[in-house]
Order: sequence, then C-alpha cells, then structure tokens
Amino acid sequence: MPQRRVTLAQVAKEAGVSSTTASFVLAGRTDMRISADAQRRVRETADRLGYRPNLTARGLRTKVTHTFGLVSDVIATSGYTGDIIRGAVDEASAHQRMVFVGETQGDADLEGKLVRELLDRQVDGLVYAVMGPRAHTPPDLLRHRPTVLLQCVAEGFDAPSVMPDDTQAGREAARALLAAGHREGVYAIGAHHRVEEHPEGVLAGRARMRGVEEAMAEHGLRLAGAVQCSWEPAEGHAAVGALLDSGARPHALICANDRVALGAYQALHQRGLRIPEDVSVVSFDNSDLAAWLLPGLSSVDLPYYEMGRLSVRLLAGSEQRDGVHLVPMRLVARDSVGPPAP
Repeated sequence: MPQRRVTLAQVAKEAGVSSTTASFVLAGRTDMRISADAQRRVRETADRLGYRPNLTARGLRTKVTHTFGLVSDVIATSGYTGDIIRGAVDEASAHQRMVFVGETQGDADLEGKLVRELLDRQVDGLVYAVMGPRAHTPPDLLRHRPTVLLQCVAEGFDAPSVMPDDTQAGREAARALLAAGHREGVYAIGAHHRVEEHPEGVLAGRARMRGVEEAMAEHGLRLAGAVQCSWEPAEGHAAVGALLDSGARPHALICANDRVALGAYQALHQRGLRIPEDVSVVSFDNSDLAAWLLPGLSSVDLPYYEMGRLSVRLLAGSEQRDGVHLVPMRLVARDSVGPPAP
C-alpha cells in the first residue's frame, strides 16, 4: 500500500508543540517568539518523519503556487532554441520556483487547452513563446494575467515582450567587416536592403538590415547591393551563384543566417574563391553550422539562454515589466572575416 503523507499535525504532536507553532517554524517565520529548543524539535521531527508541505493546499490558501508556465509552439523540441527553456528553468530555480513546459506544435486548439490547464493549476505567471521574432497575438485567456511574451509582439496586448536586439546584431555584423577594412563590395544575401520597400519582411531580417545600414552610414558607406532569397542553404547557394554570374565581384557577404551562409560557402568554393582571402563572410544565429564550417563562420549569437532567464525574471517581478525588452546580441568571431583582397 502507498505510504500515507505525513501531516503537519503529526509533526506538531511528536515535537510536543501546537500545529500553529510547527507551521510557523517550518515556514521560516521569524516574527514569532518561539524558543530555540522548540524550533530544533520541530525541524528534527519533520526530518525524521519525512514531512513535506502540501504545496497545493498552501497555494489554494495563499493564491501563490511558486510555479510558472511556459507555452511554446516548437521551442521545447528544437535543439537550436532549447536554451530558452534552460534559461527559464535556471532563473525560476533562483527564485525558488518551478516551470511547467507545454508545447503546441502550432495547434491552436492544443494551445488553448494547455493555457487553460496551466491557469487551472494556478501558476503564478506564464511565458508565451514562439519560434522566431514576429508579430503574434496570444490567446485571449492570457489577457490581464501575469504574462511575458517571448519572441513576439502583440499590439493591444498588455504584456511585456522579450526580443533579441536584431538591429544591434546588424550593427555588429557590419562593424566586423568595417574593422577588417571593408569599404566597398559588401553585399547582403537573403535580407531586405531597404526596410521601407519591404514592410512584409520578417521582423528579424528588417531589423538586422536596419542595423547594417546604420553602421555603414556612420562611415558614409552603403551596401553594394542585396540579393533576396529564402533563408535556406539551397537558396543562399543560388543567390550567391547568380550574383557572381552577373559579373559582380563581392569583397564581403552579410548572410541572413547560418543556413544561407552555408549555401554561400558552397557557391564561392565552386568558383574557386577563398574565404576570407577573396571574400569575407559574416552571418547571424551562431548555430552549430557556424563552428562546423571551414573556415569557421563569424556569426552573431542569438541569446536564447539570456532571453529565457529574462522572461522569468520579469514574471518574478525583479525587473520593470513594461514595454519591449531587447536582449543584446554579440558577434562570435571566427576565421571567415579578413581584410579586402588587394
């Protein structure tokens, strides 16, 4: 038979104190006059009997469960963005809280069910996360509840958002090339050149290109051009191949992400061009691809772990909650950037 749960009343009886005294001691209350001997007896008895507080009952009484929820589309099962979960769990642990994680695979019905289940369990707050920065409205169930949006912004939804600072990331990528001496022949591959001409573009691509253009404008420079393509290796390969076949001779490429850069590497190698001796390449995301490519790809890191931590920190109330919170992105320099070819 399953062992019965040890009750607070049993601890109090064994320790020779009232249930109220035992409750105060085990809750860590220091505002009551309880003798050191009584405190010792209560703690020793609780340890000996294996007493554990009934957190569910305490949550019903205090309306605080010391738990958070995290609902995402595919983040939890993605090896690439899994650091969001790790960061959230680590930060929750620092605040003596637990995180319940649910994943929807993009199913709106399942999403609603998961949110209702977590709210029924009286979580103290909920992180609503999506894959890739974008405009996205969470379920109405979360309105007027403690919620933090992660990698999404929702107009008219009263909740703080945590986003990667993609504009700053664009500046970092451009500055890496500028520091190496590149002043001309810099092309963007897979991202929008002029934001105002492509309002339908993804948030990350538009913000990154804005940062690139701002950094170059600081030196009175402009991109030599931009080639549009989907953010996949085959598309990056085709885009760079078409650029080279057009007669252009780029000195440097700023690729929309590491997958585009993989295709760019292949196109350059097929035409006998060396990286970085002939063409420098810089990218975004700092995925495993960046370290595996030869030469290693300089790429701006996506701060998933820090974003997960900040989301929970906002729920815990240890930082100002209002507005959009941008998490800095740093360049991880490898061997794909060098001085312009003579």
